[in-house]
Amino acid sequence: MIEVLSPGFLSIVVDRGRQGYGHIGVPSSRELDRHASAMARYLVGIPEDAPLIEIMGNDLRLRILEEMTFAITGARVKAVLDGEPLRPWSAVHAKKGGVLRVAEVLEGLRYYMAFSGVIDVEPVMGSSTTNLECTFGGFHGRPLMKGDRITLRDIREPVGLLTVPETMIPSMREPHLIRVISGPEADYFSPGSVRFLARRKETVLFKATSRLNRTGIRLEGEPLMFRDDAERSIISEGLLPGTIQVPPDGHPIIALAERTVGGYARLATVADADMDALAQIRPGDRVVLSSIDIAEAERLWRAGRDALSFYCKKQ
Repeated sequence: MIEVLSPGFLSIVVDRGRQGYGHIGVPSSRELDRHASAMARYLVGIPEDAPLIEIMGNDLRLRILEEMTFAITGARVKAVLDGEPLRPWSAVHAKKGGVLRVAEVLEGLRYYMAFSGVIDVEPVMGSSTTNLECTFGGFHGRPLMKGDRITLRDIREPVGLLTVPETMIPSMREPHLIRVISGPEADYFSPGSVRFLARRKETVLFKATSRLNRTGIRLEGEPLMFRDDAERSIISEGLLPGTIQVPPDGHPIIALAERTVGGYARLATVADADMDALAQIRPGDRVVLSSIDIAEAERLWRAGRDALSFYCKKQ
């Protein structure tokens, strides 16, 4: 069991998502950094679809009420266990009664905690992830609060205490290079405004605003200009995570994991290989959009998948 002494900011139980319900308006609400989540699970030896905790903010404090192993991945953090510094992206053994504190987030935005036992929460629609808007799933459909006690089942010790090598930890420093594929309404914009979509060596620079959450990331910068004869919105259609929509003001919004439909022009879609990077963008960070084609997007996705699979198999 884990006791929450201080919840940080927006600490929620997540998993790989609530799939198959988009047609009735229920989003996946999945973990936003899939690579970090997969590595956390691997380090503590729990199933690849097991729930874990996604956290933002400083001063997370947990009391560990049973002897177990845990791992922190995702954003680089300054953390201590019973006052002793620990290394993130590593399996760490904790004794009964140990107090973990994440004092500061040094790089990135979201970090993940997994334990060598499965977080015991009731699945809703086939998933344990938290839907904050509808207040179901996860831990009573809400973020963790001071005094909460999280029950774990099937606690076991992983084989060895592994540490993820630096080569497997993505950089989370700005500027964030986000590669995209041209979207269905790319021709709604003036050619000069979206020149980067046609010229692969060109990029466009934006900055993430403070209007940033699990629903999406709003960008600011030089507004994208609509063609004079183009509509400023579309009939609402299905929306995938990574879709870049552009409202009439010309400032793009990158959709994340909490929407299933949208009514703004779809400029582009983020390549799957760069979706995890979106989870680590902070307010004020610079975001560089660069265009690639579908073949390159698939190549990047396969390379990332194969690297993770190779690392896990060789340990």
